[in-house]
Amino acid sequence: MNKLSRKYPAFILCFVFLNFISIASCPTWAQSHAETIVVDTHAATHPFPHYWERMFGSGRAILSLRESYRHDLREVQKATGFEYIRFHAILHDEVGLYDEDAAGKPVYNFSYVDQIYDGLLENHVRPFVEISFMPRKLAAQPSEHAFWYKPIVAPPKDMDKWADLVTHFAQHLIERYGIDEISNWYFEVWNEPNIDFWVGEPKEQTYYELYDATARAIKRVNGRLRVGGPATAQAAWVDRFIQHTVENDVPVDFVSTHVYANDSSEDVFGTHETIPRTEMVCRAVRKVHDQVEASPRRNLPIMWSEYNASYKNEPAVTDATFMGPWLADTIRQCDGLVSMLAYWAFSDVFEEQGVVKQPFYGGYGLIAEDGIPKPAFNAFKLLHRLGNQRIAVDSKSALVTKRGDGALVLALWNEFLPEETGEEKAIKVVVKGMSGIHRAVMTRLDTNHGSVLNAYAAMGKPVTPTQAQIKQLRLAANLGPPETLQIRQGQITITLPSHGLALVEFH
Repeated sequence: MNKLSRKYPAFILCFVFLNFISIASCPTWAQSHAETIVVDTHAATHPFPHYWERMFGSGRAILSLRESYRHDLREVQKATGFEYIRFHAILHDEVGLYDEDAAGKPVYNFSYVDQIYDGLLENHVRPFVEISFMPRKLAAQPSEHAFWYKPIVAPPKDMDKWADLVTHFAQHLIERYGIDEISNWYFEVWNEPNIDFWVGEPKEQTYYELYDATARAIKRVNGRLRVGGPATAQAAWVDRFIQHTVENDVPVDFVSTHVYANDSSEDVFGTHETIPRTEMVCRAVRKVHDQVEASPRRNLPIMWSEYNASYKNEPAVTDATFMGPWLADTIRQCDGLVSMLAYWAFSDVFEEQGVVKQPFYGGYGLIAEDGIPKPAFNAFKLLHRLGNQRIAVDSKSALVTKRGDGALVLALWNEFLPEETGEEKAIKVVVKGMSGIHRAVMTRLDTNHGSVLNAYAAMGKPVTPTQAQIKQLRLAANLGPPETLQIRQGQITITLPSHGLALVEFH
């Protein structure tokens, strides 16, 4: 979450000169710590769709009616162009969709559902519909999850009534928005049924009963609607879930699951190995990718509908500059393995642990309370500028891409774990076949660029900043102006502090 770099006189000297000349003029200290990356612009490329910014998670459904939520959504959408949003609890009683009359007959009210989805569509984002949680009057038992808003995580008391609810829900959406629109949405059945979000017993079998009834009800409404699951935590059940759908002829259009970088190897892989936070997410993605490839439905899209560097509130992780290199390296490792990788979540307008008490508490969001962007927001903003064709390079610290406008675009980083101090690193980039003098533009994200944390500390870390302080913090969170670099004979060296990320665009 939070990683501050050390500064050395040699770095300061090298920083000044590197804006104009190559590594030959830098101090020998920097040279001795340099990684060299050779880029062949004529090498074969492969498609590099921006799978990491197609979808984001968010706080529960009802929060989307708040202006603060929609403000943050617009900011993230402007920075990334994302297409889908996923949240819990569209069926929660606070949304008011389901009720029963005195005779136990279902009563439906779509007023808030419509306001929620209208607001998303007006901001050019579609729902990735997580069908959850259980309306209290439909629940077999009043089992509440520990979340502050107390969702009911029990199976339905009557599966036919549940299927009727799903049917009315899907029919209403088609009537309001049209099948051509709704066929672009995704319908995901429940959330993390393998842990404490589902109290059916046995968990897996009772979840399959829920999934089967839901998927069949959705497809009866219209076969163009897309439905999937099992939406598990810790990359669980996917292989068995696919086998279940095959053996029972149950509709499935995609599989979905979750992992967090601090999940344990015991929970994700059933092993006792130590997997660092920098590798866990894509190791889990690879596991599921290979399971789908080996299954009877090997072409199912994989929708990774939740991930982050931590499932806890760790300010030194999710609020910190650590997130820049971590996100870039996660994107590098997961390339080609997943259709969508949905960061949880886009905003700290979020109440699973209750009302937010201070701006920087280790929340999942890219934007802190009061609309203050975190370093992770700026990381997504930078990585959005990568191209859509990737060039292979022999490095674990770089992504090299070509953009549609012909620009060569590189992401370079210096990654350490949050608990490590780390040291600065010089990366020498050699572009084969580039002669003469060329220009590049570089934008940095590190402790002194695009991070609000120094400014927040300087004002004494106020728990409730004033309006003037909020304005000051928003300004401090901006990425600094880009640096113009000269490339001589295809060579340039970039020095990055610990937890630093740089986006370099060659012209």
